[in-house]
Amino acid sequence: MPLKDLIGKNRSYRRFDESFAIDYSTLEGLVDLARLSASGANRQPLKYMIFNAPGECVRIFPSILWAAYLKDWDGPGQGERPSGYIVILGDKYISEVFGVDHGIAAQSIMLGAAEAGLGGCMIASIKKELLRKELNIPEQFEILLILALGKPVENVIIDEIKDGDVKYWRDSGNNHHVPKRPLDELIIKL
Repeated sequence: MPLKDLIGKNRSYRRFDESFAIDYSTLEGLVDLARLSASGANRQPLKYMIFNAPGECVRIFPSILWAAYLKDWDGPGQGERPSGYIVILGDKYISEVFGVDHGIAAQSIMLGAAEAGLGGCMIASIKKELLRKELNIPEQFEILLILALGKPVENVIIDEIKDGDVKYWRDSGNNHHVPKRPLDELIIKL
C-alpha cells in the first residue's frame, strides 16, 4: 500500500470489536518497528509493556481519559474496548529526557497496525499514578503514552477545517469527523 494511503488509513480509532483477539506476536512485531525507528542521539531509552489478554486489558482501561472534545462520552463501552495495549515508558536510568522519541515510536507502531488491518489511538491523557499502581510500574520508568489497539468498528472521516475549529466530532450516524487544515495553509512561502 502506498505510504500516503497507509497514513490516511491510520486514524485515531476509539471504538473496536473487543472480541477480536490480537496475537501477542503481532504486538511484539509492532514494538519491533519502534525498535528500528530513529531515537535522539541513538540513546534508545524507551521500553514497552504489551497487553492482549482481556484480564490484562481491563486493568488498563480505567487509567485512560478518552476523547476530550467529546464531552458527553466517557470512552468505549463494553464490547467496543481495545483488545490490546502497548504502554510506552521512558527509562530514566538511560536518559532523563525523551524528546520526541515516543512520538516517533508510536507513529511507527500505529502505521504497522494500520498495515496489519488494525487501528488504534495514541493516548497521552493518562491517570499515571493509577496506571503505575495497577501495573506495578517501577519509578525508574516515566509513563509516556498508551497505545490502544484493536479492530476498528467506527468510520473516521477527514474534513477540511471550517472557521478555524479543530475539534473532532461525531455526527448522527456516529461517524467520527476530524477537521484538517488545507495544505496551502501549512506551507509558508517567503
